[in-house]
This record gives sequence, C-alpha cells and structure tokens, in this order.
Amino acid sequence: MGTYVPNTLQEQEGMLHSIGLNGREELFNSIPKEVRLDRSLKLPSGRSEMEVRNIMTNLAEKNRVFKTIFRGAGAYRHYIPSIVKQITSKEEFITAYTPYQAEISQGILQSIFEFQTMICELTGMDVSNASVYDGATAAAEAIIMCIERKRRKVVVSETVNPEVIFTIKTYCSGLDIEILTVAAKEGKTDLSKLEAILDQEIASVLIQQPNYFGQLEDGEAINTLVKSCGAKYIISCNPISLGILKTPAEYGADIAVGEGQPLGIPLSFGGPYLGFMAAKEAMMRKLPGRIVGETKDSQGRRAFVLTLQAREQHIRREKASSNICSNQALCAMTAAVYLDAMGKRGLEQAAILSMSKAHYLADRLCEIEGFELVYKGEYFNEFVTSCPGSVDKILQVLEERGILGGYPLTGELDGKLLWCATELNSKEEIDNMIDILKEVVGR
Repeated sequence: MGTYVPNTLQEQEGMLHSIGLNGREELFNSIPKEVRLDRSLKLPSGRSEMEVRNIMTNLAEKNRVFKTIFRGAGAYRHYIPSIVKQITSKEEFITAYTPYQAEISQGILQSIFEFQTMICELTGMDVSNASVYDGATAAAEAIIMCIERKRRKVVVSETVNPEVIFTIKTYCSGLDIEILTVAAKEGKTDLSKLEAILDQEIASVLIQQPNYFGQLEDGEAINTLVKSCGAKYIISCNPISLGILKTPAEYGADIAVGEGQPLGIPLSFGGPYLGFMAAKEAMMRKLPGRIVGETKDSQGRRAFVLTLQAREQHIRREKASSNICSNQALCAMTAAVYLDAMGKRGLEQAAILSMSKAHYLADRLCEIEGFELVYKGEYFNEFVTSCPGSVDKILQVLEERGILGGYPLTGELDGKLLWCATELNSKEEIDNMIDILKEVVGR
C-alpha cells in the first residue's frame, strides 16, 4: 500500500485543520526558531536530462580508480568470475527485496538458504543467518547475543579492526554493557592481560583472525582462557583465509562473524558490504536477522520457510533482540554465487595465492633500506612495515603512478604502513612498485 501525499494547497490546509492546526508554521512549533531556516532553499532551476547527465559524468570523473592496489584494512580486491555478475544482474534477482509474504517468495528464500549453508560450511558452524549489514555490525550483534543478566561485560582485543571496535561501542553505548579492551603485544592479543581481566562477569571475548595487523592469533590458547571463565568465544574472520586456515569452529568459537565483501563483491567507493554470522546450535535462537529453513510442502516437494526472525517488526518489541530491518539478500546471493563458482579448490587457490603474493611483497619491500617488518609472527595476506621518510610523500608518489600503497596507521603505529596483497597482484606489479620505492628512497 502506498502513502497518500496531498498535492494541492487546499488539501494540505484541510489536513492541517483536521489535526487542530491553523497553518504550516504551527506544524513546526516544537522546533526551536533559532535552528529553523528563515529563507527559501537555494536550489538551482531544473535541468534537462542531457545537462544532468553531463553534470553527473563530470562529478564521476573526479573519482580516482587505481589499477594497482596494495591496501586492505577491511576492504579487499579479489578476482570475481564473470558468471557472478551475469547471474546476479538478472532482473528477477536484482529486484528482490524483503520477503514479507515469505512462503510465496520461494526463490529469494532458496537463495538465502544456499548462502546460509555455504557460510556454515566455510566457518564450520551449525547455523547461519542473513541480512546483516556488514562485518562490523555482525560483530556488534554477536556481542549482544552473548549478554546475560549476570554477565554484562565484554572483552575486545585491540588487534580487531578499529572500525569494528567503534561500531561495537556505538551499539553498546545505550545498553549498559561494559566494554573492556585487551592490549596487543607484538601485534597479537596479549594473553597474559586477557587472562588477568577474565572473570565470571565476562559475557564474551571477541578476536579477529587474521587480526587487523595481519597477524595470526593463537586461537586455541585464547579459547582455553575464554572457556575457563564460562564466557562465549567470538571470532571475526576473513572468509578468503578460511580456504587454508583453521575454521572458527576448529578454534572452539561459539560464534563466527565477518565481512563478506571479499566474496564476489567489488570495491565500489565504500559499498555495498555484507555481514555474515554463524553460530553453534545452542546459540541459534539468539541470532538476529533471518534464518531460512528447508522443509517439504503438502505435495512432498522441497520448500523453504522463514524459520526464525529476531527483529522487532515480527515479534513483540520488548522481546526483540535486534533491530536489523533491511535486506542484504542480493549481496548474500552474490557471495553464494561466488562461492559456488570458485568451489573448494578455487577458494583454496585464491587464499594460497594471496598469502604467497603478500610474502613476496614483504620480502621485496624489506630489500629497501628503512622498510622492515614491524611484527615477526605468522601472517596471511597483510603485514605492517616501517617506512623511511614521510609516509604521505611516499604514498603520493605511488598514487601519481597509479598505485594505491599501504594503509597509513596512526597512534602508536604512526609512520607505519599496513600492506595487503591478493591473487590479483602480479609479480610484475610488485616489482614495478619496488623499483619506484627504491627510486624515491634513493633521493
């Protein structure tokens, strides 16, 4: 059902009188006069379609598209098989929205079900959901899932992506949840400090694997510490790394979350993104978003149903455990098509190539005086180096050559660079950048 909008001035005045107001000004009496606009909006006059197209084209040309990228920090450029876009661009998929009348939307339900199944296979978990906005939101939702009446403290490692930590703090700011952070030691979670703050009031512990600095955490040791106090163990993971690394389930995690952008979703100036969540069966009823289940219809045919929904639009508001209301089904379908196209061996190859290219990049960088690995631990496809001279100047020179260099870190790591490589970075690209850096440093 659409929303009625009064068009004529007479209709508008009639609606105002019906609610006891004498004019439009009275409608805004609750807004302080000092913040109201006392003039007309300075909007330009209407333009023709051709004029608007030219304006938009000129604006778009200001965007900088880099052919060579050595930056990750949460957004990654991976090879996307052409069939992914070919399938997901079909009209019947690209227009799919929230399945309000769920059981007659068998197509959208099946796509969500396939996505959930693949996420469970990827993470080793029992159950997965859909429609989480992004990886940071997924981590925050996982934190809230674990809160109990006597456990209202959560522990987050400082080696987690800062944007994820900010999102968690925003989520928890109005929920009487205390957030404790564990400092890093040599680029990893400091286990001794983690052990020191664990007690019976801790609801959950969140780590990232590989972490923000690219380092591989000691997942088993952390699991032992977390389970010793009865808390839940949450791992935020890079889905591509799961092609070769241990799954969250193998580390003993109760919940696995992460950013699904590497799974067939291109870098597009900041979006869209896709959060994924999976959990052990015991946590199933606390999962936010939607869970699609498989059943049979009255004729015995395979069918799908919307099994669980934790959002406030479907259950009593005071019992809702989540306010996730949008639908990420198109992004979820993209991830499912990507995983299906790549297959187990393809995903494994993408992970191996990403890791080997990163190690080659690190070796070549360390040939240049002033570039050294900051952390000596094992890493997947990201790592931190020192940088000789001005980080801004070095990155500027690379940008002038069409290369997006490492991500400049701040705080205690000011002057350091976080580098990333994927299967799309060729040996020639790496060698070319090294030659440019040698030239810059040599000056």
